[in-house]
Amino acid sequence: MIVKPFRGIRPPRELAERMASRPYDVLNSDEAREEAKGNAYSLYHIIKPEIDFPAGTDEHSPAVYDQAVINFNRFRANGWLVQDDREQYYIYAQTMNGKTQYGLVVCAYVGDYLAGSIKKHELTRCDKEEDRMKHVRNNNANIEPVFFAYPDHATLDELVSRHTQTTPEYDFVAQPENFRHTFWTVTGETDIARITEAFASIPSLYIADGHHRSAAAALVGAEKARRNPAHRGDEEYNYFMAVCFPASQLTIIDYNRLVKDLNGLTEEAFLQKLAKNFLVEEKGSELFRPERLHRFSLYLDGRWYALTAREGTYDDSDPIGTLDVTISSNLILDEILNIKNLRTDKRIDFVGGIRGLGELKRRVDSGEMRMALALYPVSMQQIIRIADSGNIMPPKTTWFEPKLRSGLVIHSLAESK
Repeated sequence: MIVKPFRGIRPPRELAERMASRPYDVLNSDEAREEAKGNAYSLYHIIKPEIDFPAGTDEHSPAVYDQAVINFNRFRANGWLVQDDREQYYIYAQTMNGKTQYGLVVCAYVGDYLAGSIKKHELTRCDKEEDRMKHVRNNNANIEPVFFAYPDHATLDELVSRHTQTTPEYDFVAQPENFRHTFWTVTGETDIARITEAFASIPSLYIADGHHRSAAAALVGAEKARRNPAHRGDEEYNYFMAVCFPASQLTIIDYNRLVKDLNGLTEEAFLQKLAKNFLVEEKGSELFRPERLHRFSLYLDGRWYALTAREGTYDDSDPIGTLDVTISSNLILDEILNIKNLRTDKRIDFVGGIRGLGELKRRVDSGEMRMALALYPVSMQQIIRIADSGNIMPPKTTWFEPKLRSGLVIHSLAESK
């Protein structure tokens, strides 16, 4: 893989915690407006600039995209964002529930994405790609990083371990998640060269989170190359910013389903139909979490059930067919509930496991939803297997946590001086 260091644009140490934000796509405009209230330094003014307009303003209007540029330029003019003097790599650590994962912040190569060496496991939507492309084009920068995984590499492990023993640039606990975020710079020429060389020995990178941002960054880079008659191939727009973590360190959380009705069935009839393909066991009123693959947790009418897929209902040799999201989609959502398209059907909703099983119970008990289905989380090995085989996962399969904080470093597409 081709990666390079870059001259990051970063907040001064004293502003990092106030500037750092959650990614643009994990909260809506009203939530961003509330989080940024009273905080002029918040990156939401750049990545969700509709917060500077009256509530209800179309976040995709030209004026909103223009406001992002105005705010980005203002942050730089005020000294709230300052570009480093030299190209370097960065290390970004996240700590959740006592577990820390260490990522290298690099510039990935657009050509590797277009050639398929940077592998994806989700489909992207054109409208979402175009939204982020406008943001990248207008600001001429990757304001937010994407989240990659790479096969564990001893050289990179040693280098990261050594650097993270030093005093960090930033170190804070972010709210509301209560996760710790720590950030270092890698400035030594020898270590920079070792990182570049180590990545050159890695055959593939895997998109963990940020499929739309990855596509948008790569497409804008390719667009700039086509439009530049003096294109050389080493311009900054040929690269985009990513945080790369060893695959073994990543935590994938369950991504669960809520359904509004039982497709005209009574509770008894629904459970009887489930028994065709699942061993159904009532677990009572206490929260029940599936503890292994091919075992599901159903919440219905105040009771929890364990559903264990029967032998012969899945194919472990098929990287897609063996996924619990595939089993549940085919044998429950489609076959019994007549939910054919997870992307468009309004009868289904999805809840990241970070919210807990209590959120599923709450929404069913409130009457908003009729039933909930909790899944055992997929593994990083399953994701790599699917990406390597050229397959795409079903919608709403993976939920990575913790999310990257945006605003710790930005990559400019303008030429380095």
